[in-house]
Amino acid sequence: MRKFQVTIHFEMNDEFAALVPPHRAYINRLIEEGVIDHYVVTMETQRVWITFSAEDKKAVEKYLAKSPLFKFWTFEIDELFVVDGLPYRLPVVQLN
Repeated sequence: MRKFQVTIHFEMNDEFAALVPPHRAYINRLIEEGVIDHYVVTMETQRVWITFSAEDKKAVEKYLAKSPLFKFWTFEIDELFVVDGLPYRLPVVQLN
């Protein structure tokens, strides 16, 4: 699987807010299935960052299109070359 970073821009309104619970259920399912590694939202700039594991950009777009919030988004998809961080490393050995 390849890794992709999606940057989403949105504008909050009442219709958007009403669709957040089913959207979160969908995102939670993708996280549990290992499709989404990270999901981050900032209300300060109304932006979302999602790290996907997928075969290609078209697969990522298909996942995005299934969200109830899709029609409110403009987005960019970038394939990642290096992904590193604590979750991708072996646990630190703790001697008793």
